[in-house]
Amino acid sequence: MGVIVKLPTQLRPLAGDRAEVQASGETVGQVIDDLEAQHPGLRERLLDESGSIRRFVNIYVDDEDVRFLKGLESSLPEGASISIIPAVAGGSGVR
Repeated sequence: MGVIVKLPTQLRPLAGDRAEVQASGETVGQVIDDLEAQHPGLRERLLDESGSIRRFVNIYVDDEDVRFLKGLESSLPEGASISIIPAVAGGSGVR
């Protein structure tokens, strides 16, 4: 099954500067494997050494955070899209 994967600005250089790419897979993990095959270097930016989603990376299937589904084993419904969104940290910067 093919899905559209929306990439944040930081990952676009690894995918030919494209904001969206197509990938195949029945689960989020399979899509990440396909992304890595097409665009080497993406997996290490998304997953840590143990194969878990990095804590500063948020992955959504449509509007659902995969951490609240089945993580990398989350299945993809027909016509689904995946959005990869970096976590944003901040503060007032005033002390």
